[in-house]
Amino acid sequence: MPQQYLIPANLRLFAVMTYRLKPLYLILAAVAVLGIIFVFFGMRSSGGEKPKNVPGTPAKSALTVVTTQPQASNLPLRISANGNVAAWQEAIIGAEANGLRLAEVRVNVGDIVKRGQILATFAPGTVQANLMQVRAAVAEAEATLAEASANAERVRRLQPSGVISAQQASQYLTAESTAQARLEAQRANLQIQQLHLQQTQVLAPDQGVISARSATVGAVLSAGQELFRMIRQGRLEWRAEVSSADLTLLKPGMSVRVTANDIAINGTVRKISPTVDAQTRNGLVYVDLPAPGSIKAGMFARGEFEIGNSKGLTLPQSAVVLRDGFSYVLRVGIDSKVTETKVDVGRRVGERIEITGGLDEAARVVASGGGFLADGDTVRVVETADMNSAAVKAGSGTPAVVR
Repeated sequence: MPQQYLIPANLRLFAVMTYRLKPLYLILAAVAVLGIIFVFFGMRSSGGEKPKNVPGTPAKSALTVVTTQPQASNLPLRISANGNVAAWQEAIIGAEANGLRLAEVRVNVGDIVKRGQILATFAPGTVQANLMQVRAAVAEAEATLAEASANAERVRRLQPSGVISAQQASQYLTAESTAQARLEAQRANLQIQQLHLQQTQVLAPDQGVISARSATVGAVLSAGQELFRMIRQGRLEWRAEVSSADLTLLKPGMSVRVTANDIAINGTVRKISPTVDAQTRNGLVYVDLPAPGSIKAGMFARGEFEIGNSKGLTLPQSAVVLRDGFSYVLRVGIDSKVTETKVDVGRRVGERIEITGGLDEAARVVASGGGFLADGDTVRVVETADMNSAAVKAGSGTPAVVR
């Protein structure tokens, strides 16, 4: 046999083994294929592969909400203004007597006094001594007048007989008139001293509330020096600054809601200023406030004048969301998707707010919880009763947006 046809022994051995093991390889390959098929169909039957979305199938709702629609309501027309609270009239009570010592002060700031009540007293010693002196002068003038009158009467009887001259008669008659004048002067002086004695008691000119006190016991005061200040009758007024364009809409007798330091009271327009400030173009409106009250003179207050009613569309305040300084509502479309819509708002009455623009009357908006929604979110709309049940199941007693 030629040499090139000689096959090594080891190659012949490998060929023989391969030929004998060929059925085994085929069996293993078949088992592997069957295993792959089994695993594939098993995964499909157990849902291991995520099924593809079927066209037309609605998307799963993200939130459950209650919707509402704008309602036509009668809303009050109001004019807002600011101003200060002041006394209706403030009386300044001062000393009338001059150079007297203040002996007693009977009232203090905040005391309610009546007309004619004694507020303070001055030491009356000097005035009483002057009064006694003037009374003596009056008695002397009365005696002088009596003597002059007697002489004048005798002259009148003797003058027709010519016993007394006309010049002497004139002197006696003039002496009588002079005595009469001196008596009247002394009587006037007596009245002055009696008035000074009365002025040693400082009396309240009207009923009211003492708002300030500068009287000090022991001080010697001059006439006209201030002792007390009093709010007459305890009445206060709000002096509202209203623009000239709104003054023509106001009338005496209108109702006003005045708020100061979170204290709200009702007032009534008493008077409207006939002039307008040339710098601010505002006029003063004087509003009577009830007394006594929690609002004090000197407070800054704001108020609203009720001038009538007008119709407007309103929504619950919970339906309006404030974002970036603007107001928005979440409209719900036919496809149950929400659309963020910018709206203009106006007056607020109770729990409702006026919508002045950006929304029509037929629109459906999310009633509450709009802050949890974004533009384009899909929602599930339920009735109010269903929403309450969902909230109770979730552990809440009030309707809200539920995830």
